[in-house]
Amino acid sequence: MRQAKKPANAGAVLGWLALAALAPGAAHLRAGRRRTGLTLLSCYAAVLLALLAVALTTDNLLGSLTEDSWLTAILVGAAVLGAAWFALVVHSFVVLRPGRLPQSGQIVTGTLAGLLAVAVVIPFGMVSQLAWTSRRTIEGIFAEAPSDAPSSGTGERPEDPWAGRERVNILLLGGDADDNRIGVRTDSMNLASVDVRTGDTVLFSLPRNLEDVRFRPGTPMARRFPDGFTLPPDPGGGRSDLLNSVWEYADAHPELFDGKQHQGPQVLMDTVGYTLGLQVDWYVLVNIWGFARIIDAIGGVTITVEQDVVFGKYNEGLVKAGTRKLKGADAMWYARSRTYSDDYTRMRRQRCVLGALLDQADPATVLARFNRIALATKELIRTDIPRPMLKHLVPLALKVKNAEVSSVQFVPPLINTGRPDWKEIRDIADKALRDSTGTASPVATPSSTPSRKKPATPKAESGNPVQRITEGCGGPL
Repeated sequence: MRQAKKPANAGAVLGWLALAALAPGAAHLRAGRRRTGLTLLSCYAAVLLALLAVALTTDNLLGSLTEDSWLTAILVGAAVLGAAWFALVVHSFVVLRPGRLPQSGQIVTGTLAGLLAVAVVIPFGMVSQLAWTSRRTIEGIFAEAPSDAPSSGTGERPEDPWAGRERVNILLLGGDADDNRIGVRTDSMNLASVDVRTGDTVLFSLPRNLEDVRFRPGTPMARRFPDGFTLPPDPGGGRSDLLNSVWEYADAHPELFDGKQHQGPQVLMDTVGYTLGLQVDWYVLVNIWGFARIIDAIGGVTITVEQDVVFGKYNEGLVKAGTRKLKGADAMWYARSRTYSDDYTRMRRQRCVLGALLDQADPATVLARFNRIALATKELIRTDIPRPMLKHLVPLALKVKNAEVSSVQFVPPLINTGRPDWKEIRDIADKALRDSTGTASPVATPSSTPSRKKPATPKAESGNPVQRITEGCGGPL
């Protein structure tokens, strides 16, 4: 075999070593080990081609990355490749024969070669850690198997995960559960109705103080409250029979459901669906402080605060007016405070925060801050989205990111929260969906239920109730 020309100096050794870290086998070829070098280069090319083939031939690649088998394969593959690349750099350094250099050159090249061997492992370690964190987060939040409910997506055709449906409806809830508070009150209720083809979304916001809530006929809650959800006033004069108390009441009365526990989520989903004339597929309940931590995890959210927002038990907190990036706690109080305000203004602020999050939480930001976001999502109290559906929800979420998102807020003067016209609410929801997609709502509108007699409130002219999710954000109240 013809002897290869040796590197002349420390710079040449380091140069060929760096090239070998990018193109395995280069150092071996330079050292005259032609067979080994060509074998390493061939293996490297085969790995690259295999990864390219997987990327090009896998339908819904991003969605597949939520599956346990893929995450495990990535975790193991990254660990193996990291160890192999470390060994490759070390062996490449050896075959370049740095012992022929002067002692000072040996020290310099040996030190830098060691640093390079460690450096090439770091990307593989990051990938492994990303896969491990993803796996633990997904396992901790999402159910492994689909629920028994028909809406869970069970039995869908592989080519059509939505089983022929045109829209998927997810109930987004903000709860005030706390260590010092019994039960869950859902003070923020938004139903996101997403067109599965385009990602166009209509966000229906329901007020927490909606009275005389009606339940789907034939259900245990409808039998218990045939004339609407009504309870005696609380000892302090408060109300525990508003829409935001449905979950808590159902959880507290398992006897209504033949002793079954934790029926609150299903009852609230069914109630909201019946109210809007839609089928609710799943729900996501986030603790208010979990909401704040998620905002902190993405680095804050830029919002225009129209006027000072006061908060706190003794009005000691203040979110000052102006356009700036808010930390999680300030954004949470901006969205939640009712001090010197009301439920409806708060609902508008919540919509503005959701719109800002949708606009600013781009994929690059999420990836760069993935670990913090994954840790923050542990504050997610509960969801019934089955894990197998994540594969299909990921690309749908990306569609929503770049699609048209409109909003309907069921607040006065659009509706009278004390004496709701249920048929009108369903008609408004149906029209909003038809305007969004150009087709009728896929779920038949239930017949309305007469309200109890209450003093009528004159209805103001509401105009078009459908607006962009960020419409009115940053402008005067």
